[in-house]
Amino acid sequence: MKTKSIVFDAYGTLFDVNSAAEKCKDKIGGKWEGFANFWRTTQLEYTWLRSLMKRHKDFWQITEDSLDKSMKVFDIDMSMKNDLLNLYKVLSPYPEVKNVLENLKKKKYKLAILSNGTPALLDELVQSNHLKDLFDDLFSIESVKIYKPDSKVYDLPLKKYKIKPSEVTFLSANTWDVSGAGNYGYNSVWVNRNNAIFDNLDFKPKNEINNLTQLLDLI
Repeated sequence: MKTKSIVFDAYGTLFDVNSAAEKCKDKIGGKWEGFANFWRTTQLEYTWLRSLMKRHKDFWQITEDSLDKSMKVFDIDMSMKNDLLNLYKVLSPYPEVKNVLENLKKKKYKLAILSNGTPALLDELVQSNHLKDLFDDLFSIESVKIYKPDSKVYDLPLKKYKIKPSEVTFLSANTWDVSGAGNYGYNSVWVNRNNAIFDNLDFKPKNEINNLTQLLDLI
C-alpha cells in the first residue's frame, strides 16, 4: 500500500455502538442486544433513505428518531430515552484502538476519522476517550450534507490532504462503507469483528482483519 493517510470510520470501527445499550442492560433486560442491533440498523436505514429523498437531518437527530422507533418496537420505557441518547455521546472504544493509533502516529501517517457523525458528536467521542491528540482531522458528512456512501463524503480527506484515493487506507467494520470507499478508489480494509459475510456490492477488499491491531502488519 502506498499509504499517506489512514482514515477510520467511527461507529462500529473505533467505537462500540452497542455499548450504550449494554450500559443499560440491567434496566432493559435480556432483550438489550436485539434492541441495540435494531437501533443501529434503523439508524443506518434512515441515513440512506434521507440521502435518497434529499431530506437531510444530522446524525444526532437521526439517532434520536431511530431510537424512538426502536424503543416502541422493543417496548422499552420511554423514560430511559435521554439516558440512552446521552450514553451514545460517550461510546466506548474497542480495547485495541488507543494502542494502534499511538503506533500509527509514530509512523507519521495522517490519521483521520471520516464519519456520519456530527462534528460535535465526533469531538465529544474522541475527547471523552482521550484520543483527541492522535487524530489530525475529524471529517463529518455535515460539511456536504449527505451520508455515506456518497462520493462527496469520500472526497473530503483528498481535498484536505491533496492526495489520490489510492493513497488512502480506509478502515470500516461496515461492509457497505468498505464497498463505497473501495469503489471510490480507496484501499479499503474490512474490520470484520463478528465473523460476518461480506455484501455483494461490486467490491471485495484485498485485506480483511478481525481487529485493528492486525492493521499494523499491513502498513
